[in-house]
Amino acid sequence: MIKTIIFDFGDIFINLDKSATQRELNSLKIEKLSEELQQTNLEYEQGHITSDEFLGAYTNRYPAIEKDQFRRSWNAILKDFPEYRLKFIQKLSKEKDFQLILLSNTNEIHIDWIKQEVPFFEDFKNCFDAFYLSHEIHYRKPNRNIYEFVLSKHQLKPEECLFVDDTSANTDAAKELGIHVWNLEPTREDIIDLFTSQKELF
Repeated sequence: MIKTIIFDFGDIFINLDKSATQRELNSLKIEKLSEELQQTNLEYEQGHITSDEFLGAYTNRYPAIEKDQFRRSWNAILKDFPEYRLKFIQKLSKEKDFQLILLSNTNEIHIDWIKQEVPFFEDFKNCFDAFYLSHEIHYRKPNRNIYEFVLSKHQLKPEECLFVDDTSANTDAAKELGIHVWNLEPTREDIIDLFTSQKELF
């Protein structure tokens, strides 16, 4: 019996264009990220470096690029947040049939953009019993320790949890711990169809 539903954020609630940032970086003549910058991205997503340090890593390597230019490129991945998905999670929260947890790989610059551009972000956040962002908790998916953190923090039994994420590596890692998963495909599935798509779990 499912008692807790753990949700990803990107391409579950807010729509993403995952290729947009690289397209924008290409226009700035950043065509391939070095291993060092790829590692910087991971460090930033886990909150191990500040936004200024993150921006500086790029502008120091590419002096012709201004921080605001890079910030716009970095945020290009973020699209719209359909309000009908807010209504879905609000209804779920009001019914109180499940503990609701958000678990997202993200970073401060993206969240700052969302706070500014999504007028109902605080209403959305308030729907959850816990709201975990990778840069705040210093863990990221699909590393095993992020799932163990959530299970331990809330004294959850894996078999009583459902984890919804659009990235197969993330759901595969959760499944290894005994958590039920839905690897949602954003081009043909929507979170509002949770109880019909995954009806065998409910």
